[in-house]
Amino acid sequence: MADSSWTSSAESLKGVILDLCGVLYDSGEDGGTPIPGSVEAVKRLKASDLKLRFCTNETQASRDKFVAKLQKMGFDISVCEVFSPAPAAVAVLKDRGMRPHLLVYDGLLSEFESVDQTNPNCVVVGDAAGNFTYENLNDAFRVLIGLEKPVLFALGKGRYYKEADGLNLDVGPYMKALEYACDVEAEVIGKPSSVFFHSVLSDMGLQPHQVMMVGDDLVNDVGGAQLCGMKGLQVRTGKYRPSDQQHRSVKADGTVDDLAQAVDLLLGARAGPL
Repeated sequence: MADSSWTSSAESLKGVILDLCGVLYDSGEDGGTPIPGSVEAVKRLKASDLKLRFCTNETQASRDKFVAKLQKMGFDISVCEVFSPAPAAVAVLKDRGMRPHLLVYDGLLSEFESVDQTNPNCVVVGDAAGNFTYENLNDAFRVLIGLEKPVLFALGKGRYYKEADGLNLDVGPYMKALEYACDVEAEVIGKPSSVFFHSVLSDMGLQPHQVMMVGDDLVNDVGGAQLCGMKGLQVRTGKYRPSDQQHRSVKADGTVDDLAQAVDLLLGARAGPL
């Protein structure tokens, strides 16, 4: 059963932000598969009068590559509509004159080619997956602990995500290990950072109360959006867990079975009674 009480605000909405993994598709070794109904749901949103953007903490591939993967699945999506942590991190590093030691997935390294990485004065950690070895974590630790003022950037802080074979640890637990070891607080670039969300809103030309975020991650998608003043809708796909309903501090404005149902309810409410 879907909670449709959130549709009372549908008429005032002017834009929608969608998470990718767990909302549009489930990831896996073969590149992933679309969640049933999601390709058509995106088409319906694009055909409506709502502005649409995609917001992801994907850090296992460059933005060009994972957008191409989604296009191959049948999604109507372009690079300029997608906001991800790596390009935002590059802008921050250049603006502040930072030279990163990278602890990221190999597929993401190309995003940082334009940044000076000699004599690192900070560490950037993303979802490095199999690169999260003791040796690599210890190398990052040694860079940080050797700095007079350690600076740690995290490309998101998710706890886990879903792949076809089950749940996998995300960047958050490894970020916390480095924070603890070096007595430093990471600067998060990506969801749930308000700076990250506001960059998306700025691109849309909309105010927070005019936009709804749809995601599977209660804390980083829904909670992050709500802290910025947006509505937050959770889907029961991806990393959704029944225990999310009893979370101690975050409560979604609504919960639906999947993106297809969310779009049905949203567009139906905007159309009004027949």
